Amino acid sequence: MEYIDMHSHMTSRTTDCYHQMALTGCKVVSEPGFWMGWDRSSASGFDDYFRSLTDFEPKRAAQYGVKHVTWLCINPKEADDRAMSRQVLALIPKYLDRPNVMGIGEFGLNLITKNEVETFKDHVEMALDHDQMMLIHTPHLEDKYKGTRTIVETLLKYDKVDPKRVAIDHAEEHTMDMILTNGFVAGITLYPLTKVSLGRAVDMIEVFGRDHGDRIYVASACDWGPSIPVAMPQFMMEMRRRGHPESLIRKIVFENPAEFLSRSNKFHLPERWDKASLLAAWSEQSLPATAAKS
Repeated sequence: MEYIDMHSHMTSRTTDCYHQMALTGCKVVSEPGFWMGWDRSSASGFDDYFRSLTDFEPKRAAQYGVKHVTWLCINPKEADDRAMSRQVLALIPKYLDRPNVMGIGEFGLNLITKNEVETFKDHVEMALDHDQMMLIHTPHLEDKYKGTRTIVETLLKYDKVDPKRVAIDHAEEHTMDMILTNGFVAGITLYPLTKVSLGRAVDMIEVFGRDHGDRIYVASACDWGPSIPVAMPQFMMEMRRRGHPESLIRKIVFENPAEFLSRSNKFHLPERWDKASLLAAWSEQSLPATAAKS
């Protein structure tokens, strides 16, 4: 079954991961900006990172017949540094017209400090000023509820925020209700150790999908840590094991994320998924030598 991975940090994965994902039905990878495992020393590091997300990665993905889209931000782990945050945010507008940029993300909260909240607001205001969608990171583990509540309450203060164009990611059992009842899209992260297991993800679909099934998706969030780039096919198998119909599985793994991404006027599902068609849709440029050899 074809699927869209709404949250995968392919910059930190090898081309073998693209190959595995393509073989298991992945048609689109959505790569948010994130923490690389260390705090960057200057805004210039983000400039190169954004250039890679908007130039190199779409071409690397296209070699495997996968469409690559991305989101730009300063991530929550580095957002407490207000001086750095302002410098990074100043870089983003020049990339927003790139064809694979869906919006601002995954910005959000980490330790829920005053500085992080201010940087969060800066991201929201940038998204509104530039008519961009938003992909939002919620804190991990014990700060999950408090952080998600702060995010939702902050977003609701902006009259111009359209909840249907905002995805709040890393949702769990105790935060799903506040995300969904306020009209936002909820992402469930299939990630070992620190996020949601396959069984818990299916439980959440069974509980919350009854009333809000059109605003829930799952994603692998594969990155440089212990993670599984083919977590979504594993989720599909668990759904089938529980007896769920193929129509529901497809809705969660393909139709819902496709509908959400389509709220950006730059997102279109290609008629053909081959390398040449994807590259042509992205730009007229040829593959760089490094990509052609990888």
